[in-house]
Amino acid sequence: MIRRRTISTVAFLLFGILIGTELKAQVPKEAAASEALRPGEFSILPWDQTRLFDRQEDRVHGLASLAECNFTYGGFPRAADLSACEKLGLKAIVMPDPSLGLTVPKQLSDAEIEKSVTKLVKATNDSPACVGYFLRDEPGASQFAYLGKIVAAIRRHAPSKLAYINLFPSYATVGGPGTSQLEAKSFTEYLERYVAEVRPQFLSYDNYMVEYSNDLRDRATGASYFRDLLEVRRVAQEHNLPFWNIVTCVQIVPHTTPPSPANLLLQGWTTLAAGGQGVSWYKYEQKEYGYCPIDSEHARTATWQYLQMVNRQLKVIGPIVSRLRSVGVYFTAPAPLDNAPKLPEKLAQKVDSDTPVMIGEFASDGGAVDHVVLVNLSLERTASMSFKISQSRGTLEQYSPDDGHIAKCGSDFYLPAGQGILLKLAQ
Repeated sequence: MIRRRTISTVAFLLFGILIGTELKAQVPKEAAASEALRPGEFSILPWDQTRLFDRQEDRVHGLASLAECNFTYGGFPRAADLSACEKLGLKAIVMPDPSLGLTVPKQLSDAEIEKSVTKLVKATNDSPACVGYFLRDEPGASQFAYLGKIVAAIRRHAPSKLAYINLFPSYATVGGPGTSQLEAKSFTEYLERYVAEVRPQFLSYDNYMVEYSNDLRDRATGASYFRDLLEVRRVAQEHNLPFWNIVTCVQIVPHTTPPSPANLLLQGWTTLAAGGQGVSWYKYEQKEYGYCPIDSEHARTATWQYLQMVNRQLKVIGPIVSRLRSVGVYFTAPAPLDNAPKLPEKLAQKVDSDTPVMIGEFASDGGAVDHVVLVNLSLERTASMSFKISQSRGTLEQYSPDDGHIAKCGSDFYLPAGQGILLKLAQ
């Protein structure tokens, strides 16, 4: 996972796309076979190899602590921990045994891939907790053709399982094979080649620029977070793929912003507003980072409590949003990036707010645009907001982030720093 940002190697894309265009966002037939990607599924994953511990210790910082923190995944556990994940109600993307050679840069022959995948599937396929297999983090484009062979083998032997590969963000270095991280001329080329050569079930990428930007105070740095979110969304929709966003819940490097309720909420809710189907948190427990959810003494911290609250909202609202079709993303002034798409649009006519707002519009199955996600992009203060719809009929309803129940609401409300809200237009 990329952590350190070197100014000389930052490669930002020009935002020249019409993100507001209504695009198809149905899960493709191949992706629909994966149980982790079906409509109504929203993944909340710790980007870590959490494992089972004995007795009370497990509730403090093991798999049981993930369940209490409202994660839906146990991260990348061992096959030996699948039974524990089952008991805890956690899904798992299994980290293959190193002896299988599936997670190392060394390339296996076609016969070795077949043998290794067959062995992995046989060892895990009986567990309902296992929804997929970890293959690679941040591959360069030169690895795509090879990874495509492994993904195809998993599709043949375990069509309901997810082949998990995570991609670089745009601030990875660009260039040719062996001379850069992306091994492509641009982030867009990198994403398009990945889709064409790997034929994946979904897209997953990481971006930590909310923290690097000191809670978006550095606009140029923070803009990278939103550019990548929109570009991954665009490519995912173009190819009928879901996408997951990996964000951070630690102090990624010294002297950057530590996790807070506001910046954790913002990262989660902006993913929802863009139509993402999963959020991964980097990382849960690792000594080199400050302000981890679990500290170096294996004890829970204030960050763990913040994360439990944010994950609760994602766990409730995420499945609702994932059943909808994302049709547009917009921003009010001052927008966090240049050339950002603006209102009015199909449902949201105007949003008056004393802080910048991100707006995501959604349609129910086969219907008109009738849902909207609003996110307060200020990480410093509460927004006083007025939402004006483009339709005179119907009333607004709000989904509770606690249990998902719907209640009528007005068009004027307050949103705390980083907080989002899901609204529905009731006929």
